[in-house]
Amino acid sequence: MTVNNIDVEATIERVKSLIADEKDLSPALKSSLEVLLLLVTILANRFGLNSKNSSKPPSADPNRTKEPRRKSERKPGGQKGRAGTTLQPVAEPDEIEVLRIDRSTLPVGHYREVGYEARQVIDLDIAKVVTEYRAQILVDSQGNRYMAPFPEGVTRPAQYGQGVKVNSVYMSQYQLIPYHRIVDHFVEQLRIPVSAGSIYNFNQEAYERLERFDRWVRKQLASSSLIHADETGINIGGKRHWLHSASNAAFTFFHPHGKRGSEALDDIGILPAFQGTLCHDHWKPYYHYGGSHALCNAHHLRELERAWEQDKQQWAQDMALLLKEINKATLEAGSRLDVFDAALYRKRYRALLEEAEKECPPPDESERNGRRGRLARSKARNLLERLRDYEVDVLRFMVEDEVPFSNNLAENDLRMTKVQQKISGCFRSWEGAMMFCRIRSYLSTCRKQGVSASEALRLLFEGKSPRFMQAD
Repeated sequence: MTVNNIDVEATIERVKSLIADEKDLSPALKSSLEVLLLLVTILANRFGLNSKNSSKPPSADPNRTKEPRRKSERKPGGQKGRAGTTLQPVAEPDEIEVLRIDRSTLPVGHYREVGYEARQVIDLDIAKVVTEYRAQILVDSQGNRYMAPFPEGVTRPAQYGQGVKVNSVYMSQYQLIPYHRIVDHFVEQLRIPVSAGSIYNFNQEAYERLERFDRWVRKQLASSSLIHADETGINIGGKRHWLHSASNAAFTFFHPHGKRGSEALDDIGILPAFQGTLCHDHWKPYYHYGGSHALCNAHHLRELERAWEQDKQQWAQDMALLLKEINKATLEAGSRLDVFDAALYRKRYRALLEEAEKECPPPDESERNGRRGRLARSKARNLLERLRDYEVDVLRFMVEDEVPFSNNLAENDLRMTKVQQKISGCFRSWEGAMMFCRIRSYLSTCRKQGVSASEALRLLFEGKSPRFMQAD
């Protein structure tokens, strides 16, 4: 690695040699210098970390530049055969305005009307709608009063309707707009005085209405054949917590917890009952659950990139190319390789790891010096041993149809949580975090089932379940 035209690795090795050759150094000073060199090595390695060789997001890349697009021979604009999205006239317009010719501008003569040419302007009219219900009151001859019943939910002299609730929850929980900006939207655009407290109450109502969904989606995921699992750090009231995710192509579930490992997963309750394939990034507690496991190869590719760039491990570059080749072949074969091709790739995979043992050997047991337990390994060596010991889980994607190459689905599901943290900085309360997780679980699941977020919230406040839940 080079920093400011200085070869850091070569310099550190040279200093190590000088320390080893110096016989007059006291053991304490020698140990202190070794620790300082280790710290320098760790800090120097961080200079070379980016989104391609670590878990850092692209936004954290130093001097990030976009790669220029390859020049295409196609002309700019829409291509032949594409499905266009041109704005089309509607069959039944809301308003029709007839434009008549000023006959005084025409030459003298007789004219007859033969038709018209229509052009439509599709616009938006933002306005509040106030519906007043007047319940009839009758009095009989004895003075008894009888009043017509109001519609369900109409309980106050003046109250907010479903549309206000749907839009408030949509903007705060789906679009992640802060409460006070939503207040400004309602006041300035709609002339409706909605307070931040009311928006919180709408979110709380949505949370309570989703109690049945919460139980339903946990059951669906626990009985499914594949789950993507992941977790990410969140800030609740200034303290570190974890947001856990369990999802697949059809369902999404989020839940906050103070712990990261098995205690949290047991409390959530999905994985203890799950017997399918669990896809994850090799976080060890996940191995206590599920019938089988699939490891995220997107993580492996980033770690292999780091091992090649920083540790100069040739085997790491070769392994990354092999994994990409297997993934391409698997996709071309329809998401699963036949037995013969899978055996060939597995043979190449093992041969490459055998060569890697020579380039990246385990630590020398003779240097134990009385230390107990497992000797420390380099990051490259740890990665090699994981790829060797968990071969079945690494390559499961090439022999099972449903198992993907990576755990990117879980990371994609969690992405909006990170956006929320960037916007707000934290969740102010545990209740706010719980509301966010349950509502986002519902909206994400609905979108996976082909139901838009607005329609999903409308059904929720009308007391109805989406069609995919009614099937059960």
